[in-house]
Amino acid sequence: MNVLKKKDIFKNGNSFLIIPVILITVLVFVPMLFALVTAFQTGLPLAMHFDGFANFKRMLSDQLFLQAFTNTFIFLLVQVPIMLFLAIIISNFLNDNKLKFKGLFRTAIFLPCITSMVSYSLIMKTLFAQTGLVNNFLIKLHMISAPIGWMTDPNWAKVLIIIAITWRWTGYNMIFFLSGMQNISPDIYEAASIDGATKWQQLIKVTIPNLKPIILFTSITSTIGTLQLFDEVKNITNGGPSNATSTLSYYIYNLSFRYTPDFGYAAAVSFVIVFFTVILSIIQSKVGGDKK
Repeated sequence: MNVLKKKDIFKNGNSFLIIPVILITVLVFVPMLFALVTAFQTGLPLAMHFDGFANFKRMLSDQLFLQAFTNTFIFLLVQVPIMLFLAIIISNFLNDNKLKFKGLFRTAIFLPCITSMVSYSLIMKTLFAQTGLVNNFLIKLHMISAPIGWMTDPNWAKVLIIIAITWRWTGYNMIFFLSGMQNISPDIYEAASIDGATKWQQLIKVTIPNLKPIILFTSITSTIGTLQLFDEVKNITNGGPSNATSTLSYYIYNLSFRYTPDFGYAAAVSFVIVFFTVILSIIQSKVGGDKK
């Protein structure tokens, strides 16, 4: 009788899961398995053969890979904390009940997330051109004496990519923080205010501890997104100058479509991203998760 009930429950309530499970298996897990097999093969696309760990050993002496790996982690370690910090501060500002035109501000800050990548790239290239608005503005403020080579200097090109990613995705994280803040009881803030806590102390002692699960979620998703960084690099700097902004995803693209096709090595590099995504996600979960 219990067995029949369980079958009826699955048949009536959960049968809609069968098609998504099949699609996810066929479109996600099967390609991942094929990619893993390909990572242990070398040769041209139509003449690939098993070569053990040759692709992974090659990475240790591949200067382009090492540079792309280093650039990716520079973007990760610098940009993600800055973006999350700005998202929390902006969310806290927009959560103030006394603030007027909150809807307008929220829309303006979130708008870059849905901006076309082509338009977004053109805006960045125009603003940060040698004679662009940013350089002219800094010169008029006497902060610089000569235009900065945002797309020609290796270090400033990295800064440009960090600025671009932050501008585009801060609003996305802001939405999560803002929704979390709106679920915190106003009574907690009222009690903290009566005890003499300033706005900054309320943010540190009340808001951020209550946003812990959301901070963990956004830090993991931002880490994964940065490890897969490709669009901004391809459209704004094209990996230059001299591969100074090349990332792992951009290098995989070059290995597959710009250089002589080397799908085996490209697949091996892609699993470096998978490996560090899993490792960093586990570390973040252990550090930021609830300790039991």
